[in-house]
Amino acid sequence: MEGQIWILTKLRLFLKRLRCIRDTYMITWTCKSFGELTGGELYRVLQLRMEVFAVEQNVVYQDCDGKDLMSWHFMGVGDHEIVAYSRILPPGIAYPAAASIGRVVTAKIIRGQAVGKQLFEKSLEKLYELFGDVPVTISAQLYLKKFYEAFRFVSEGASYIEDSIPHITMSRHI
Repeated sequence: MEGQIWILTKLRLFLKRLRCIRDTYMITWTCKSFGELTGGELYRVLQLRMEVFAVEQNVVYQDCDGKDLMSWHFMGVGDHEIVAYSRILPPGIAYPAAASIGRVVTAKIIRGQAVGKQLFEKSLEKLYELFGDVPVTISAQLYLKKFYEAFRFVSEGASYIEDSIPHITMSRHI
């Protein structure tokens, strides 16, 4: 009986992964202000952020920091689930003279399919659409430095610890 349950569990995960791979090319991208989010969308955004940042990365931090209220929420939806997300902050919220993108996250099931790259490209496009040609500054997890350098971000200063994880400030100027 245990063997059958294990096989069924593995089969369900496999089918979900296949469905997600199929849907990778059918992700619907949307961006909403905090006030435009439905209760269900807000729940799924917070669920994804906590699943990755708190559970997977084993970090205790204050996710609801008050900045969500003033931010734009960029979401990738596949198979009726939010599978990719970023928070776009207007200039002056996270950094005095720059806009920012944070809480960049993809669901575990779609990683390895370049969805993170697509998410960040589209997040930058949306940021410039919303705020014009402004400088962009981010607080990047240090292990992702090369990822952000591919988007013409450059490091500013030394690395630092934020929420028990090494980070580095990076900026991009147009």
